[in-house]
Amino acid sequence: MSLPIPMVRRKLKDGRIIEREGRGFSLKELREAGITIDQARRLGLYIDKRRRSCRMENVEALKTLLNAASDTVKANFGKTS
Repeated sequence: MSLPIPMVRRKLKDGRIIEREGRGFSLKELREAGITIDQARRLGLYIDKRRRSCRMENVEALKTLLNAASDTVKANFGKTS
């Protein structure tokens, strides 16, 4: 399970918009995905408290990560040794 990379958009002075990797996910993106700060840290996600934007691409990536993590936990919980 690989960690998603947060993407951010930035507008340059000449009007062009570039998309690049961000330092971490914003608090709004985590809230929209239903992930608490403690869960994000346990999953190994980076959090950028300075960002205020909420990009739907990042929210969808977080939701798929959360579903994959919960499926892994359910699969491991069902095993008995």
